[in-house]
Amino acid sequence: MYFFDRTEAGRKLGERLAYLRGQDVVVLGLPRGGVPVAAEVADALGAPLDVIMVRKLGVPAQPELGMGAIGEGGVRVLNRSVMAAVRVDERALQRVEEREAEVLRRRAEAFRGDRPPVSLKGRTAVVVDDGIATGSTAIAACQVARAHGASRIVLATPVAPPGVLDRLAEEADEVVCLEAPEVFFAIGEFYSDFTQVSDDEVVALLQGRAPAGEAVDDVELEIPLADMTLMGRLGVPEGASGFVVFAHGTGSGRNSPRNNYVAGVLRDAGLGTLLLDLLTVNEQDDRAKVFDVPLLAGRLEAALAWLLGRPEARDARLGLFGASTGAAAALWTAARPESRVDVVVSRGGRPDLASDRLAEVRAPTLLIVGGHDEVVLDLNRRAQALMRCETKLAVVPGATHLFEEPGALEEVARLACDWFVEHLGRKITIPDRSTPAGRG
Repeated sequence: MYFFDRTEAGRKLGERLAYLRGQDVVVLGLPRGGVPVAAEVADALGAPLDVIMVRKLGVPAQPELGMGAIGEGGVRVLNRSVMAAVRVDERALQRVEEREAEVLRRRAEAFRGDRPPVSLKGRTAVVVDDGIATGSTAIAACQVARAHGASRIVLATPVAPPGVLDRLAEEADEVVCLEAPEVFFAIGEFYSDFTQVSDDEVVALLQGRAPAGEAVDDVELEIPLADMTLMGRLGVPEGASGFVVFAHGTGSGRNSPRNNYVAGVLRDAGLGTLLLDLLTVNEQDDRAKVFDVPLLAGRLEAALAWLLGRPEARDARLGLFGASTGAAAALWTAARPESRVDVVVSRGGRPDLASDRLAEVRAPTLLIVGGHDEVVLDLNRRAQALMRCETKLAVVPGATHLFEEPGALEEVARLACDWFVEHLGRKITIPDRSTPAGRG
């Protein structure tokens, strides 16, 4: 056995793919078994997660022989040489395609509901499966991702036979495989736990990490500072009454699926959002800088000044949403005498890293902590005792540090949204972004 389960395999695969962190990446899991693996990869890279929906077009008399594949959005990839060899005409092709297109539509609706696929245009698509035996589905997925505009394809899997890897390299720009055993009978033999993945599990994983912030008004941009440039993602709903700036923490950034989910909920409530990378790609693995709160706070302050210089935010009220060490940077910034910050929310934060400044924070502050995140919960309780402003500690029952449990992320988003709306104003009808049972 190489892997205990798909979660362990995904974590190991995420470690191997760490060089992609900070790039414009979308992680695509092949349903169903590939999605739990892909979810761990997405977490490791701080990238959005989606499914890559493909259906092989099998030759009518030999369904196991593929003559092409289809994907969402009307994408069709054909192997004309196979069609010619087995004499499949256009009418037969159409019958097969119509049947498979209906299956594709139903599966996509079951997994995503009415949420559109994540855009791949100009981005690196990391296609992930829990293992590859023959490679036909993985090859089709690469072709479909390319047809949807991905500029680069990375095919990643925990295990595959060596011979298949050569075929895969012809379709993907890069193939990453952790184990390539010479003796290969079935994918499941390399896992201790290879329990079948249910549709509900796939839906839960997608909802928990859905890139909810990806909307028309959600744009990538560069924020020029005095000596460097920060990367950000700005979303401005019509008539935004306030702006919330996300200060990310250890190993996270503007592409954090969890924070993008929360940001999407805030935009639905009429608030603008700015998700920031406070560290450059080269700095993200420098532990000294990751925990250098004055450095992070200085960059956050400079980004706030840049935001307030934009016409749409010039007179807006400001909120800060901090996670982990980013929460310490947010509180440090809010403690400045000249701070324009009106409200702060911390998710699984480390306010203790700003303990010398906590008594100077004037902005109403909400501390959200998981009930099972015992060490961080204790740190937040101690920090709350040092604060003199309006402060509330909200404990999400049963949640751990990353709020991956069923409904946990949804509760974080609800708590944060209510707090920001109360102190920044405006709330419109919020669409249902509920996180079903599963990892949130």
